[in-house]
Amino acid sequence: MRWLGLAALALGAVSCSSSITTLTVPVSRWPGYEFFPLAHELGLDRRHGLSLNLKSYANPQDIVHAYLRGDLQLAQLTTVEAVDLCNRVPKRCPVVVLVLDESRGGDQVVVKRSLDSIAQLRSLPVAITPSTLGPFVLSRALARHDLTLDDVELSPMPLEAMPDALVRGDVAAAAMFPPFSDQAIATGKVRPLFTSREIPGEIFDILVVDPDFLASRRRDLVRLLRVWQDAHNEADERPHPAIAIMARHEGVTEKAFRDSLKGLVFLSLTEQQPLFAPDGILERNLRILREVQAYLNLLPADAPLPPVDNSIIQEALSSEV
Repeated sequence: MRWLGLAALALGAVSCSSSITTLTVPVSRWPGYEFFPLAHELGLDRRHGLSLNLKSYANPQDIVHAYLRGDLQLAQLTTVEAVDLCNRVPKRCPVVVLVLDESRGGDQVVVKRSLDSIAQLRSLPVAITPSTLGPFVLSRALARHDLTLDDVELSPMPLEAMPDALVRGDVAAAAMFPPFSDQAIATGKVRPLFTSREIPGEIFDILVVDPDFLASRRRDLVRLLRVWQDAHNEADERPHPAIAIMARHEGVTEKAFRDSLKGLVFLSLTEQQPLFAPDGILERNLRILREVQAYLNLLPADAPLPPVDNSIIQEALSSEV
């Protein structure tokens, strides 16, 4: 795992306080989302005065719907899901406060083994889940061959349905990510032909927060980011037990989980600050994603975009509790 831990954050941050605050954190199946569950199982959250209430969801769209209902005030999501939320509930447009990971290989376009090039997907059915980063990844793969989403037959379906659809031959390819892509590749019927490794700096998973929650619970959010940092430090220093815990939570083997981490890049809190610069990588990324979603008629071309705010990161890096 690529990780530059911050020893300064290994503070016994809230030993001065006996109170423990409960904070609900939703979790769906994605390797980059497993560090809050790891922290909770190891008791790292309580070290910072928090008790993480981890709510498991079958897929990210269930988290989106829970946020829309007001059941959640923060969420681990992809940037495309954050853009979708901002358009649907502009008054609660989620604020980006942390980059959980950058995908460099995790997001993939997998194709039938009979195909040798993305260009051969012209006019063929390709599985996507519109509310995920799949359409964006597919569009970037097609662009390498002077093709657009118009040049393929888009077949919307849930991620969990894609491996079987590929095996049956219902689709020629699919835009997906682990553990779903691992399940498809394990059949021997398909292989990845394009991955996010070829588009570094374009795909992020993020922690987003309701703006009112951000204003009222800043102290707890600062603690939450310190918990996240501690979990990564723990995984870096003692990888074997950490991998075992996270793999068990994902329902995969330790080897499979370790392999899935190879497609992710984790940036320390210090390293993340440049991403949040005005008109920086995150803001540009959100604008490009909006263009793809507008192309798919999922939102207007002028839909509002989630603001990015690195103030919680800055406070988490400070020496104050």
